Amino acid sequence: MTQTTTNQAGSPRAPQATARFTVPAKHPMVTVLGSGDSLLRVIEQAFPAADIHVRGNEISASGEAAEVDLIQRLFDEMMLVLRTGQPMTEDAVERSISMLRDQQDGKGSGGETPAEVLTQNILSNRGRTIRPKTLNQKRYVDAIDKHTVVFGIGPAGTGKTYLAMAKAVQALQSKQVNRIILTRPAVEAGERLGFLPGTLYEKIDPYLRPLYDALHDMLDPDSIPRLMAAGTIEVAPLAYMRGRAQPVFTKVLTPDGWRPIGELQVGDMVTGSDGAPTPVLGVYPQGEKDIYRVTAQDGSWTLCCGEHLWTVRTAADRRRDRPWRVLETKEMVGKLRAAHARRYELPLLTAPAAFPEQEVPMDPYAMGLLLGDGCLTGSTTPSFSTADPELAEALEASLPGVAVRHKRGPDYILNRVKKPGDVVTLENPVTRVMRELDLLGSRSNTKLVPDAYLYNSAEIRLALLQGLLDSDGGPVAQTDRTCRVQYTTTSILLRDDVVSLVQSLGGVAYTRRRAAAGRSPGRAKNRNVGYRYDAHVVDIRLPAGIEPFRLSRKREKYHAAGGGGRPMRFIDSIEPAGREEAVCIQVAAEDSLYVTQDYLLTHNTLNDAFIILDEAQNTNPEQMKMFLTRLGFESKIVITGDVTQVDLPGGTKSGLRQVREILDGVDDVHFSMLDSSDVVRHKLVSRIVDAYERYDVRADGAGAGGPGHPGGRSGDGDRHRPGSGHGHGKH
Repeated sequence: MTQTTTNQAGSPRAPQATARFTVPAKHPMVTVLGSGDSLLRVIEQAFPAADIHVRGNEISASGEAAEVDLIQRLFDEMMLVLRTGQPMTEDAVERSISMLRDQQDGKGSGGETPAEVLTQNILSNRGRTIRPKTLNQKRYVDAIDKHTVVFGIGPAGTGKTYLAMAKAVQALQSKQVNRIILTRPAVEAGERLGFLPGTLYEKIDPYLRPLYDALHDMLDPDSIPRLMAAGTIEVAPLAYMRGRAQPVFTKVLTPDGWRPIGELQVGDMVTGSDGAPTPVLGVYPQGEKDIYRVTAQDGSWTLCCGEHLWTVRTAADRRRDRPWRVLETKEMVGKLRAAHARRYELPLLTAPAAFPEQEVPMDPYAMGLLLGDGCLTGSTTPSFSTADPELAEALEASLPGVAVRHKRGPDYILNRVKKPGDVVTLENPVTRVMRELDLLGSRSNTKLVPDAYLYNSAEIRLALLQGLLDSDGGPVAQTDRTCRVQYTTTSILLRDDVVSLVQSLGGVAYTRRRAAAGRSPGRAKNRNVGYRYDAHVVDIRLPAGIEPFRLSRKREKYHAAGGGGRPMRFIDSIEPAGREEAVCIQVAAEDSLYVTQDYLLTHNTLNDAFIILDEAQNTNPEQMKMFLTRLGFESKIVITGDVTQVDLPGGTKSGLRQVREILDGVDDVHFSMLDSSDVVRHKLVSRIVDAYERYDVRADGAGAGGPGHPGGRSGDGDRHRPGSGHGHGKH
C-alpha cells in the first residue's frame, strides 16, 4: 500500500491532502469495497467533504488533511482485518470509523485499534465466530479475562450477556472451569410463579429462554441436555439457585463440638475438610424447603435440600485421575448405582479434626483400657482383665500412684500406692477420677467416652482409641485384602463414641448388632455363661499414618496384613424427608467444605464455576450480596444489567445500582460500562436508546413526573419500564 501527500500552503482553508492506497492483488476489490460498493458508500457518507475515487486496485482520497488521515488509517485497518480472512461488513466499517474518530478527538484510551477489536475471536461454533464488535465490548471481554468479578452495565442490545456466555463456554471448553451456572431473577412474576400453569420448569422457562437461546448458538444443541443432566451447565432463576441449604437443626462441627446450623452466625468457626477451623462468611435463611435424607453406606447420614451441593467422584473419575465433581442432591437421585456398585464416593477428612487441647484427669490410653476391660462399678476396688501382661504393665505405667497387682488368671487389681503418713481412708486414684467423670458405677453396657476426651486434641483421641482397641478390638486379616480393625462392645453409647473417634481421625466405621438371644453361651471358670446383652460390632478402617494398636501382637498382625488400606465412603441412598425450615452457610475454606452430621463433608459454595447473573438490575440489595458472597475458589462471576430498566416493585432498591457505590475501587472487581454506541442489534435500537436518554435528561431537568410519569422515577430513583427488555444481543 503506497501513499503520497501534498500540502497546499497559503490557503485560508484547512490544510488539504491527498492519499493513495493500493490493494494487493490477492484481495479482490469487492472485499474492500463491498458488494455493489456498499462499503464504499458507507465511507463516502462518513466523509462527505472528501473526494474518494477508485481506479483498478488503487483508491485515492483528497480533502482536509485530518479527514484524509482518518481515511488512510481506516483502509489500513480494513486491510489488517481482511488479512485474517474475516470479511468486512457495513456495520464493522461504521464502528471502525467511530473508533478512529474517538481516538482522533482524544476520547479513546488504551491504544486498541479497530483491527484488534474486530479480529478478537472468543468462540467458534459450526462455522460461526463470536467476537466483540466495539471498543467497549473488547474492553469488557478483556476485563472478564483479567478480573474475578465483572459487572457489564448498559442498555439492551449491547451484547452484555451474550459475550459473557461466550466467555463462559470458552472457559468450560478450555477446562478453566468445571461448570457454568446461568441465573437471572424472575421478578417479572414477582418470583411468585404458582399462578402460572405447568411444571416448575415450564413456569420459569420464559424468564430463562434468552439464556437457552444463547447456549444453542454456542454449543451443539444435542450436547446441551447431556451437560445439564450432568450438572456441567445449570440454568435456574436466582431464587432457586440460592437455596443450597440444610434444616436449621442439622448439626455442624465446630472447634467446641456440634452446633445446630441455625444457630451459626457470621464469624463463627466451623471445621473444614482439613480438620482445621474455618470462619463462616455468610448465613442465609431459606424458609421452608423440601428436604432429603442423604445416607452413606456406613450408616452415616444428614439432611439437606434438593439443591444442596456435594463434592463426589466416581470410580471412573478415580481411575482417570479426574478432579472431584460438584453435584446437587437432586441430580444424584436415581443414579446412585453403576451396575451393582455404588457410584458416588464422598471425601473424608484429610487430617484429624482439630479441637482445643485440654487437660484430662487420667492418661487417655489408660482410660481406653479401663473403658474396654476395666471394672468400674465402685462396689469393689477397680480391676482390669487381660490375657496380655503387656497391657497390665502399660496400664500401671500410665497411672501414677496406682499399682496393678495380678490376682489370678486374667484378673488384676488396681491398688492405690500407699505412702508413709497416708490416711487409710484416702480414695483410690482410679475411683476418684471415675467419680469426677461420672463413670463410677458404669457397667459393660453403660460405659461411654467422656466429652473431655471425645473433643480433645487428635493425640488424646488416638491414644484413647488405641486403649479401646488394644483391650476389646483386634485386626481382622483377609486373604488378598487389606486389614480391617474390629471392635466389640455391649454399650450402645460406647459404640457411638468409638465411631465418632474413628470418623474424627479421618476413618470410617461400620456397625452391626449381634443379638444375645439364641447365641451359644460362653465358658468362664469351667461353667456356661449366657449372654445378657446384645453385642455391637464396629468394623473400622483408618487412614494411613494412624496407628490403631500399641499392643505388640495386634500391631504386628495389622502391619503384616498390609495395614488398613484406604478408607472410603459412598452415598447409599437419597430419600425425601418432608419439609423443614432451612438455612445455608458460606465458609472461607479453600475447597468450601465443612463437616456436618456424622463427619460428612458437604458444601454449598460454587468452586471452579463460571457464574453469570443476567438482568441484575432486578435484584434487591440482599439478593446481590447473597449472590456475590457465594463465590468459590477458582470461579468467575459476570453480572449484567441495565439500571434504566428496573422491574422491581416501587420503593425497592436495585442491588445493581447500590453495588457500584459499595464495590467501586475494590481490587479484582471491575465495572464495564456500555452505551448506545455498543448496541449490536438493528441500528434503530441505538437511536431509540439515545432518544430515551435525551428525554430523561430533559424530564429530570424540568423536574417532571412522579413514578407514573414516563420520565419519572420510582421511590429509589430506578426508572421503570413496561417490558422485560431481554437484551442478549447476538453477534
